[in-house]
Amino acid sequence: MNQKKSFLQTNKLWAVIPAAGSGSRFSKTELKQYQSILDKTVLEHSVQRLNQLPLSGYVLAIGEQDNVAKTLDLAEKDKAHFCIGGQERVHSVLNALNYLIEIASEDDWVFVHDAARPCVSEASLIQLVETAVSQNTCAILAIPVRDTLKSVAEHHQIDKTVSRDHLWQAQTPQIARLGDLKKAIEKALFDNIVITDEASALEYAGHAVKVVQGRADNLKITYPDDLVLASLILQSQK
Repeated sequence: MNQKKSFLQTNKLWAVIPAAGSGSRFSKTELKQYQSILDKTVLEHSVQRLNQLPLSGYVLAIGEQDNVAKTLDLAEKDKAHFCIGGQERVHSVLNALNYLIEIASEDDWVFVHDAARPCVSEASLIQLVETAVSQNTCAILAIPVRDTLKSVAEHHQIDKTVSRDHLWQAQTPQIARLGDLKKAIEKALFDNIVITDEASALEYAGHAVKVVQGRADNLKITYPDDLVLASLILQSQK
């Protein structure tokens, strides 16, 4: 516990959680972040995991018609802030960063974490922050690609086998200094660059981004059957 506090004594840490998306791959009518696992919503689990670190606060970017998020029993609720999300995930993140810049320093560190990633481990979070702070670098959790990859053309026809050497699957959280991340996203959007995650914006802006090996159980809930798997993971982590 003392270890995870010591490297943040002179570095404030915030979290941004984009939670305004429709999650259409999960359901056309139900939001995956509000599904229940082990008597808590997915979002409550995700927020609780991030608050294992001494956050200065966290910002939830939620939908304009969302009447659920503010009623939840969120961890460290006195540190919770809310803003309206945007059309895409990247716009929600930028809205949250614009909110955060009014109450935080550009030099503060900020996590961005998927609302539907409730199983991230405390050890992974500590390793990610330690790497970013000690090396003064942007960083993300990621895992090496394990399976054989196929490039598929039309009609589900395999075009070729893709080498998995040097390929990693990105996860969240992803961490950077607040000012750097805000400016990187703004630049990418202005230049009409497709932003798939925070690292892609930082890369485009010329920042070095370090990969910190995470864990395979840092599951992102995408489909309904992922809820069952997430429940098993959470029980096994107790």
